[in-house]
Amino acid sequence: MEKVKAQIEELLYENAADFEIAKVLKQEIKTYFDTLEDTFSTSGGKDFLVKHTKKIDSILKLIFKVAQREMFGDYAPMTNSIPLALVALGSYGREQLCVYSDIDLMIVYKEIPGYNTKEMIEKILYILWDTGLKLGHRVHTVEELFDVSQTDITIKTALIESRFIEGSHFIWTETQNAIGQIRHEDIKGFINAKLKEQAYKHHKYPLTMEPNLKDGVGGFRDANLVYWIGKILYNTDNIKSLPYDIIDDKEYKDFRVALEFLFRVRSALHLATGKKEDKLRLDLIPKVSELLGYEQSKLGHMKFAKKVTSSLKSIRLYCMVWLEVLTHDYKTEDTSKNYIYPKQKTKTLNEILLQLGNKASSSFTPHPTLLKQLIHTPKPERLDAKMYENIRNIFYRPHCYSVLSTLSYAKLLKYTIPPIKKIVDLPQFDGYHQYAVDIHSLKCVYHLEHIDDTFILDLWKSLTDDEQAMLKVVVFLHDAGKGRKRDHHYVGASLFKIFAHKIHIENSLIQLGEKLITYHTLMSKVAQREDLHNEKVILGFTSHFPTKKMLDMIYILTYADMSGVGNDVYNSFSAKLIRTLYKQSIEVLGETKLLDEAAKRATKEASLQRNKDFLSLKKSEQKKILQMPSNLLFLRYKPQRIINISKKAFETKNYTFHISNHEYLTIEIIRADNFNLSYLLSKLSNLDIVNMDICKLFNELKYFKIDFAQKVDEDEIGFIEEFIHHSFKDLQERIAYIPTIHAEDIDVDCEHSKSYAIMHLKSKNQKGLLAHVIEMFDDMDIEIVTAKVHTLKNRVRDMFLIEKNGNFCHNTDKIIEKLTGGK
Repeated sequence: MEKVKAQIEELLYENAADFEIAKVLKQEIKTYFDTLEDTFSTSGGKDFLVKHTKKIDSILKLIFKVAQREMFGDYAPMTNSIPLALVALGSYGREQLCVYSDIDLMIVYKEIPGYNTKEMIEKILYILWDTGLKLGHRVHTVEELFDVSQTDITIKTALIESRFIEGSHFIWTETQNAIGQIRHEDIKGFINAKLKEQAYKHHKYPLTMEPNLKDGVGGFRDANLVYWIGKILYNTDNIKSLPYDIIDDKEYKDFRVALEFLFRVRSALHLATGKKEDKLRLDLIPKVSELLGYEQSKLGHMKFAKKVTSSLKSIRLYCMVWLEVLTHDYKTEDTSKNYIYPKQKTKTLNEILLQLGNKASSSFTPHPTLLKQLIHTPKPERLDAKMYENIRNIFYRPHCYSVLSTLSYAKLLKYTIPPIKKIVDLPQFDGYHQYAVDIHSLKCVYHLEHIDDTFILDLWKSLTDDEQAMLKVVVFLHDAGKGRKRDHHYVGASLFKIFAHKIHIENSLIQLGEKLITYHTLMSKVAQREDLHNEKVILGFTSHFPTKKMLDMIYILTYADMSGVGNDVYNSFSAKLIRTLYKQSIEVLGETKLLDEAAKRATKEASLQRNKDFLSLKKSEQKKILQMPSNLLFLRYKPQRIINISKKAFETKNYTFHISNHEYLTIEIIRADNFNLSYLLSKLSNLDIVNMDICKLFNELKYFKIDFAQKVDEDEIGFIEEFIHHSFKDLQERIAYIPTIHAEDIDVDCEHSKSYAIMHLKSKNQKGLLAHVIEMFDDMDIEIVTAKVHTLKNRVRDMFLIEKNGNFCHNTDKIIEKLTGGK
């Protein structure tokens, strides 16, 4: 800076133009801003802001001297004699000026003949504008200040935190006198206006995953409000100097640690974006956390975001408590809130839990004096039986949200509900959830107790008290497993089970709660991503919730979960989809056999999704496997076998086959082209078929596995290969042999399900029997989704699951006639 001063002195001596002086200053400012990251890396939170403020002060002081020299030359009067002062306002006045924030400057003057004060003000402003500094300025006479303060609450606020920079101390003294008058004018009106403004900003900027560090909940405005009101009432220059009966050392220490961290976060946010930015967006977290020295990994980013949320909560808590003491005699009490106050005799957390639980028969708001009591309440090392009893009582109350949110505000939630310890302040970077995990969980409980969907409300009211209490615990703990290496669904279910036993929920309800948490995201995923008119989809979903009670509960849980994610997530569109899934599921509850199959398939799918080979496939390939329509593949084969078949299918363009001839002959075929299966079976009719599987895969592919009763000679393998190849060429070749089938051997059920019919064939085993059946199906364009062929003691027991494409159920008499030859 000394070098710049020397350059400017030389320019002044040479009578250089203003723009040349501004050019030198502009280069100095650019150099300064280019090195800010280095300065930031070696500075604390407030310390960095003070350094930045002082740098801007030095530039303004230099500009003042330049203007003074240009106006008066060698005859310049003493600075004190010029009726003009530069005054810092806002964050600049508090010495908390962030890197790219506006520099709020006020020029106060008196119009005295002979000084050309207005011309000097213009010169100061012209030079400032030419330097490129982002300036917000006001120009007033001393006499105007009081009247100006009455026009706008924001102006009054800025004036009471004024700070002298340069100019006449006489003018500054008069300015301070005017500010003193402003400070004492309508204290009650000022306080209530600022509290109303705070409530509006809290509503507009809640504590989300992308918090507004300035105007949002727990942001700098909250801390500033304590300072502003302290300044109005006590003329204090900082929060720490407020009376001890308002702020004790412990409270201030915790508050200051949080504030210092947020100062650094905001400075890093400005540096990362190169502009004024108050919203900590998710996409900015990597750069901001890097500037603060956090490890550049998901874990490092989570630690950073977690500390941001925790710090904002601390600011919110202490400011609520201090503002109550400061404003108690002035503010208009909000009668709409049912406040709960501290009891003088309660000394332990357990006693307070009992008090809160008893009050939760109606919705309440914790009074800040209660929060202050909770801040200083000793935290137990572990919960005893009595505490668990009181916690159990909370979940049986109609408004347990009021209790849980009170504990959250006081930062005691993790001490009273141990399962959520790891999710308190835990960030969610999925772009879907708008809140940290614990805040989301609390909001879910709120929506559970304030259901605005009448249909779901009726389902809720139909539950018993025990069921409602269990479901409240489930809703609160459904995400308690997040932040671990294992799937949070399973971890959450385990945490719920342990906690539920401690608060003496009955075993049958614990088992139900475990299942609800394990599958708590399933209903919303299926409803919003799957075809709700696909029977496989409905059966697969319902197999997890095979009773109406379970369906009711997962429906209620899904509503609460989605409502707690953020605004308009549970909307008319998503509500319609979920209602449709619920109703479709209710309709299939009686289909015990189908649900049993779907449940077994779901188990196999879950096993697949944990398989390393499955997880190594592309996401699109994984999806195709899980959506294969044939249940047989999932019910009969192990996960690795399903993966191997699928991998082979992904490589198949026309057809591929594999022949095994160890203990017995097995032929496996995957085909995309048309395939004359009846021809192949007729060519092999001298061999007894003991089992055949037909499974529909994906991309119009089918898998065939035919097991025969015996081995063949190795020299016959080549003929079998030729038969297979010809099965894809000789599509019109028909079999000559017609087996004997009687009408009573055939059982057709077209009501098997909405999508599929089923045909059972039980008859004497005959050569060419299966070939004949397949040929009849091909002739009539009947689509076999799954076939299970089994031979035992010379009797066949074949099952064919057939797609309802209009060719089967409308032609059952004709099909039976063709199969039996009219017998």
